[in-house]
Amino acid sequence: MRRLSTWRLALRIARRDARRAKGRSALVIAMIALPILAVSAADLTFRTAQLSPAENLTRELGAADARYEIATQGSPVRQNPEGDYVEYDENADDAVWEDDPRSDDEVLAQVQEALPDGASLLSDTTAYVTSSTSTGLTNVELREIDAANPLTEGMLTLLRGEFPSEPGEVAATQAFLDTSGLRVGSEITLGGIDEPYRVTGAYELPSGLDTDQLIALPGAVLPHVQQDNDWGTGTDTFLVDVPEGVVDWPAVLRANELGMTVVSRDVTLNPPPADQVLVADDFGDSSIGAEAMATIGTVVSLIILEICLLAGPAFAVGARRARRQLGLVGANGGDRKQLRAIMLASGVVLGAGAAVAGTVGGILLTLVGRPLLEDFGGARFGSWDFRLLEIGAIALLAVVTGLLAAVVPAVNAARTDVLESLTGRRGVRRASRALPTIGFIALLGGAAIAILGAMTSSGVNTVAVGSIIAELGVVALTPLLVGVFGRLARRLPLSGRLALRDAARNRGRTAPAVAAIMAATAGAVAVATVAVSDQARQRAEYQPWMPTGTVAISTYSPSEQALLAPARQVVESEMPTTTRADVHRVLAKADCDESVDDCGLVQPRVPEENACPLWGPEGENLDAADRRELVTDERCASSDGSMMGTNGLVVAGPELLDVLGIDDDGARDALERGDVVVFAGRYLDADDQVTIDRYATYPEEWEESGGPITPPDDSTTLPGHPVDAESYGIELLVSPAAAEAAGLVTVEEGSYYATDRVPTEAEQQAVNGDLEELANRNGVVEAPWTVVEDGFDGDTSMELIILSLAAAILALGAAGIATGLAQADSEADLATLAAVGATPRVRRTLSGLQCGLIAAMGVLLGALSGIIPAIALRLADHRSNLQGWERAWDDGWDPGVRPELFIELPWTTFGQLIVVVPLVACLVATLLTRSRITLARRAG
Repeated sequence: MRRLSTWRLALRIARRDARRAKGRSALVIAMIALPILAVSAADLTFRTAQLSPAENLTRELGAADARYEIATQGSPVRQNPEGDYVEYDENADDAVWEDDPRSDDEVLAQVQEALPDGASLLSDTTAYVTSSTSTGLTNVELREIDAANPLTEGMLTLLRGEFPSEPGEVAATQAFLDTSGLRVGSEITLGGIDEPYRVTGAYELPSGLDTDQLIALPGAVLPHVQQDNDWGTGTDTFLVDVPEGVVDWPAVLRANELGMTVVSRDVTLNPPPADQVLVADDFGDSSIGAEAMATIGTVVSLIILEICLLAGPAFAVGARRARRQLGLVGANGGDRKQLRAIMLASGVVLGAGAAVAGTVGGILLTLVGRPLLEDFGGARFGSWDFRLLEIGAIALLAVVTGLLAAVVPAVNAARTDVLESLTGRRGVRRASRALPTIGFIALLGGAAIAILGAMTSSGVNTVAVGSIIAELGVVALTPLLVGVFGRLARRLPLSGRLALRDAARNRGRTAPAVAAIMAATAGAVAVATVAVSDQARQRAEYQPWMPTGTVAISTYSPSEQALLAPARQVVESEMPTTTRADVHRVLAKADCDESVDDCGLVQPRVPEENACPLWGPEGENLDAADRRELVTDERCASSDGSMMGTNGLVVAGPELLDVLGIDDDGARDALERGDVVVFAGRYLDADDQVTIDRYATYPEEWEESGGPITPPDDSTTLPGHPVDAESYGIELLVSPAAAEAAGLVTVEEGSYYATDRVPTEAEQQAVNGDLEELANRNGVVEAPWTVVEDGFDGDTSMELIILSLAAAILALGAAGIATGLAQADSEADLATLAAVGATPRVRRTLSGLQCGLIAAMGVLLGALSGIIPAIALRLADHRSNLQGWERAWDDGWDPGVRPELFIELPWTTFGQLIVVVPLVACLVATLLTRSRITLARRAG
């Protein structure tokens, strides 16, 4: 009973003290609430961004019960319950990708035969067509569907205007309007159709905000499109509604027997038993990857650590500010238990306030930031998903953190002498020598656990535990490191010297504040390092077809080749071209239209001594280790070939070397001599000769190694000149003169252009529009087409984006609040400076530098310590990829080149944290420091 009374009294005192010292209480609440705000906002954002199965189905099916898609012309298929994995019969030779000759009525009859009784359907067909823009022409996805039908509710979001109701109308996504320069009310032409279409409305796809798409009524566009100018005849799907039932698993199996796949709402939400599923999806689930899970776990652990570090110095300063009050309690008979209870009750009260402020602030932050995150991620979130248990646990964490953070100040307050508390003297305490030793051991041990654990286990626990231990080691070393920073004071001017020495003298206040900023910065650096390293991996794996900025203009049929000269003029007038390299293709026989006739085959011969063992009969006897080694063998190097040419063989002049960026005089001399410039050494025989085989008709039988069984009709042998350079898929280069002298039949195919810069989207649209107009003037169905190498375009997952934002907010907020904490604790020193004649500018500068130095020390240590978990995470991810690569080889698959480890430091993030955060903290503290200080008698 006495203990209950003690706590009741302590809570009353704590509540009144918090109300009386509003500024100090607000500071402490902010210190605890800031991480709670970030964690609660991240939790709510994650949960809201993750769509439930029902929400995913609504975006795919709208209000319909299922979506039926034509897979074959009648051959059975097998699918998984979700409908995203399909297997075809081996003899299914009537697949729809082989030009379905059936009429629309026959296709519709196939669907209606598979529908449940009483079902209604809505056709939904997509295809790619050309569309005019404000600057020219572009390719866009066209969707023919009655968007006003109630079945589409949830699939499309109308932003303004209305969906098309007449054949001459279309609606456009906002993304397409932005890229094309059009607006609602504009008129556009589609697929070479003479009559224009009017844009009646703007809409968006909730899961594809960046999608360029047009919607028209069924039959309004595609039946009138010039099919040769279209990217495809379209994908036929049908939304199916069963008013008095559902599309169950037997109905799906019936559709599979008739050559259709089905995405059913009922089957997806209520999967059938495993013994009724005819196929197994071996591609795994779509859950978040191991690296992302490890990143989330590690960063959340660092955030929790930061909460404790932020609260500790706040209560330490609060205890010193309340020393006189505690001294009065002790002078009036209060014992140590009561003094401890008062400080602990202060932790509970302020922790509860921080829980409310942080939770509410996190919800408000999510409300404000949701549209920005949706636009950045390219998809709308789902309905608000408040997990009360999770949010409650986060709020409870604030209360527990406040209580735990008050433990050490409570113990120190209970041990403090009453006279010392009343006089305000702090006494002199020697720094612990054991703490830095323990910290150094923990730093090395934690780093070893994280890195070695990542190399031997892909679980998140080992990486997180090792990272936390290493982080705690740096925290333990912080007082020592602050002292080391203090030795630099003699090299600074007066204000900087005073600020740094004050920070070094008051390590009990400075070290926890620095450690708190360090923890937040470490989380930001860890996330940024993982994201930047992953982009480095993607960049390395990206295979450009030509140097960045290169423009290719290409042809296929004789009618297109006839327009090549004026098409080149269009490209050269609209784009920033510099060097042009004309390219020819080798044919097996002259006057042959490859789009219509069997023009045979031209193929460079690989000598028997250079044949790859992987693809020969002996490849079956090789073990996994030998197969892995052969991947890097030049004989087994594979190439997709260049955009133009014949099986890696290109006929062009030395200008192509300039476009490729190859500065090799030997290659130029070889072209002038009539030699073949060889970029793939496997084509050279023992005499450095290259043989080109020609087949009058395309071979029907092929060897397992990939070569034709039929002997060639003719062969040409030319001397070869090997060149070691990046050729972008071009394996053999022959000059036009040498090809003619060797009797090779060539046809002009197109040109490669080097440019001053990457052409803009508007320039590309202008070229496409001019080429379309060129084809129309000459009565040609299709004109030469152009392709631009835009270079690598990196992408970062939404999870890493959210964590990066949360960690950055924590770093900036911790720096600002920690510097305010230092100001609150050094008011007496500022008063002393004023008493001895210091000008307001000196006091402002001192406060600003004090804040900036604390922030600088924190972000510098955080930037260094954050690399440890980042390296561990990258090692864990690399190990997982390597195991998958080795497992594929063991199972007899060819997964390609061995995965490489990519670790890249986020120098931009380093610059922002190490430079921007301290400068902002310094500037804000300087502006907020009062110019005039009311002098008062200083106790002691």
